[in-house]
Order: sequence, then C-alpha cells, then structure tokens
Amino acid sequence: MAVLDILEFPDPRLRTRAEPVAAVTDATRALVDDLFETMYAAPGIGLAATQVNVHQRVLVIDVSQDRSEPLVFINPEVTVLNPELGEYDEGCLSVPGFYETVQRPRRISVTALDRNGDAFSRELDGLLAVCLQHEIDHLDGKLFVDYISPVKRQRIRKKLQKEQRRQA
Repeated sequence: MAVLDILEFPDPRLRTRAEPVAAVTDATRALVDDLFETMYAAPGIGLAATQVNVHQRVLVIDVSQDRSEPLVFINPEVTVLNPELGEYDEGCLSVPGFYETVQRPRRISVTALDRNGDAFSRELDGLLAVCLQHEIDHLDGKLFVDYISPVKRQRIRKKLQKEQRRQA
C-alpha cells in the first residue's frame, strides 16, 4: 500500500470525469488499498480516485470514529429517495482548510460493486449519504466549491494558490 499525492483545487485534473471500471482486478483492489491508506493518513472520511489523479469510478469511505467501517464503491450509481435537501458543512481533502455549507438530498440509494466486484445496493442517510454524494461528485469532475457562490469560490482559489506557491 502507498500514500498517494492528493490533488488540490484548482488543479484542472480534478475536473476530469472518471471512467467506469470494466472489471475489478488485482490492480483495482491495489488502488482501493492505496485510497484507504491515503485517506486515513490525510486524515479524511472519503476519497475518490480522481483526487489522486486516477480517473476510474472508484471511491472509499469510512465515517466511523475508529476507522472500523471501510466501504468501497466501484461504479456507484445513486438514486434520490427523498428530494428534501439537508444542509451540511462540507470539507474536502482537495480543498484543505475550508468548510462551506452545501445542500444535498438527505436520503439516497446506491448500487455499486465492492472490492471483489460483487454488486450491492444500500440505502443511506446522514453523514454517509452526504459523503457518498460528495465523492461521486469528484468522479464527475465536480467539487463542493461548485455549490457555493462564485465570490467565495474565487476567494478559496486565491488563498489555496497563494499557499501552494509558498510551499513550492
């Protein structure tokens, strides 16, 4: 397993739409392991392959306090079960240090493949539903800053670019 570099906003590679995984292979499972290693090291509760410059529809999540509930979603497809929106303060490993309120559906259903390539479906709500929607956005080339005002997004962009130049 390896800790991978996480791309940071406004890196244009974060806007790449991920391709479906044709077959779950040993390489896919190695990517899943690397995503978990990277996410836990960051630390975070979710990570999409796009965030580490791998443009495959693979993401991992673990919203447990003790990192005991790792979840893998390959080629996830979401259905909104309740159109009522909830407001959540979201952060992102690709937008470090910033949190903004985002509205998302409260209850969803997901169909995906697990790390072995077996299909499953599950209904989600709360933090897990929010996290999954956030990570699927990454696979679609979207970031949580796309849900906020252009003025706030530009302010975040400038602050992160300044920090990235300082670290270079």
